[in-house]
Amino acid sequence: MTDLELAQMIDHTQVRAYATQVDITELCDEAADLHLASVTVNPAWTSFCAKRLSGTGVGVNPTIGFPLGANTAHVKAEETRDAVRNGASELDMVINIGAIKSGFPQFVEKEIAAIVKVARGLPVKVILETGYLTDEEKVSVCEMSARAGAAFVQTSTGFGSTGANLDDVKLMRQAVGNELGVKAAGGIRGYRDAMAFVEAGATRLGTSAAMKLLAEAPKDHASA
Repeated sequence: MTDLELAQMIDHTQVRAYATQVDITELCDEAADLHLASVTVNPAWTSFCAKRLSGTGVGVNPTIGFPLGANTAHVKAEETRDAVRNGASELDMVINIGAIKSGFPQFVEKEIAAIVKVARGLPVKVILETGYLTDEEKVSVCEMSARAGAAFVQTSTGFGSTGANLDDVKLMRQAVGNELGVKAAGGIRGYRDAMAFVEAGATRLGTSAAMKLLAEAPKDHASA
């Protein structure tokens, strides 16, 4: 996979609490220069990024219920509405992990469906936080995400007990088939990591190391 092909799969990520406007500006400018899929940011930066990236073709992908997923469904819905108003083009939402662990999958599915509805056609990526779930729970969330109309399932926030791993990506791809995208996020540090996740079934990669990944990737003649 060439650098240009890989670039279109990357959500360039900066979701640290201490990220400054300078950090977010650099994130946007790097994403535009490299022709990445999107920038993933905390919701407060949505409007700023939408303006900075206007006309570049790079999407703005704010997080919802991040990083714990423990907000009420009402708050997540309002956060989504606000993100849409502020120029979001995609959304990364964290499920209510505690509800899944408590045996309330119907609640989680209704929450996902509510976010998808409020998103008004924008792609919603459902973050499982796989490090906290059993394989059975991971499959269950993948299946409910498909039923609820989500566009992707995603491994992790990068703030949980583990990041992405190949077994989880393979399991998630098997669970959703070709119906949904699979986003691997958390711990992707180099081109070899990226290719391993792509081969396992990932169609989107969330990483703060986009520049390193692309520097290591084979060069497309158009980008030389």
